[in-house]
Amino acid sequence: MTASLQAGSSLLRNKVFVRVYSAFAAATFGDWFDTLAIQVLVGYHWQASPLMLALIPVANALPGIVLGSVAGVVADRLNQLKLMRICDLLTAVLTLLVLLAPNMAWLLPLIMLRAAISTLNVPAQQSLTRRIVREDQLLQATSLNGIVNQGSKIAGPLLGGFALSFLSPQWCIVLCACFRIGSYLLLLTVKNAEAGDSQAPETGERVSLRIMWAEGWSFLLKSRLLLTTMLFGLTGSLAIQMVDFQFTSLFRAIAPEEESMLGWMVAAAGAGAILSIAAMSRLNRATGYGWKLGSGYALLGLSIGGMGLLPAGVSVLPVLALGFVLGIGNGMFIVTFNYCLQKETPPHMIGRVFGIQSTVLGIVMIGAPLLGGLLVEWSGPARTFLNFGMVIAAIGLLGMMFGKVLWPAPKEFRHSFHHTC
Repeated sequence: MTASLQAGSSLLRNKVFVRVYSAFAAATFGDWFDTLAIQVLVGYHWQASPLMLALIPVANALPGIVLGSVAGVVADRLNQLKLMRICDLLTAVLTLLVLLAPNMAWLLPLIMLRAAISTLNVPAQQSLTRRIVREDQLLQATSLNGIVNQGSKIAGPLLGGFALSFLSPQWCIVLCACFRIGSYLLLLTVKNAEAGDSQAPETGERVSLRIMWAEGWSFLLKSRLLLTTMLFGLTGSLAIQMVDFQFTSLFRAIAPEEESMLGWMVAAAGAGAILSIAAMSRLNRATGYGWKLGSGYALLGLSIGGMGLLPAGVSVLPVLALGFVLGIGNGMFIVTFNYCLQKETPPHMIGRVFGIQSTVLGIVMIGAPLLGGLLVEWSGPARTFLNFGMVIAAIGLLGMMFGKVLWPAPKEFRHSFHHTC
């Protein structure tokens, strides 16, 4: 425990990490203004159908499928810091262009183009984090990134909901662009990050993008632990994405006059996620991946199913409670999933593995939201949430029950834990 605290303390003294971390925080915080604003604009102002709502995540996912694994290769090959700067600047410009979209026909292509730029940002950020953080600080860095990602769900929706109470959704979109510009300016202050022009083993020759792409897939397919983790995440995501972008449909049915209800739910989820992330950093590290990943899905399923049981005219308290549970499960799963990929992947492969993850999850985002939208139109949001909540909870229970079989702990992991303590 003492060694862990010392590692976390020295991590915060890493000026490069702190600046990159702050830029990531600014960009992620702004994203929640944008996400809620677009959902409210499309769902409440344009009165879009559940199927049209489902097209938004599809537009976000298509570029990831086409470019995800290639983006991972580019992130491993080029300067990650410069890539993050370019992504922030272009994302800010495209976000401002969203303001000019008069309908879905204009909105969806802009979202798709913005998502194409973002495919470079995630593997670049993950690869840069792996480079500027020591091995013994990796868990703390992953947890801090998770806290930013989930903590933005508290301040973002709260302030976004406040802005939506007095101003139009366009105001939140402007704020998103401002935070992206702030992230870009912060990254300009980073001068000494050892990022970029890295390729797999030092051969003295430039390795082609095609070979690096193939090496990434080959490494993933040969690693039982990473492959199991990816498939488990894919299975749960298939069910989650059926309802993920239908929260607007659900709340429009049970609270048609309360546009801010969605923001309160996401804020509660952010609070639960932060609590679970903080608790996980103190958990016994010998606890297997299966228990944490499975528990995360089980809690997600219970909360999603519970939301399907909410009656029309429900007060905000049950929504906050279910959102809080959802956040606990979400925090457990996301931090464990990302930590597993970081921990079990060599540094020179990080960008490619996260790029492949983007591609795989992007494929899920094509069919699942559309099918979910059709099911919501056919059977209603309440029944759809209840059914898929039970499915997600069942997947989580299976992960907990068979975790030791699917994710066997290597001897060096157990030895490392005892040595650290």
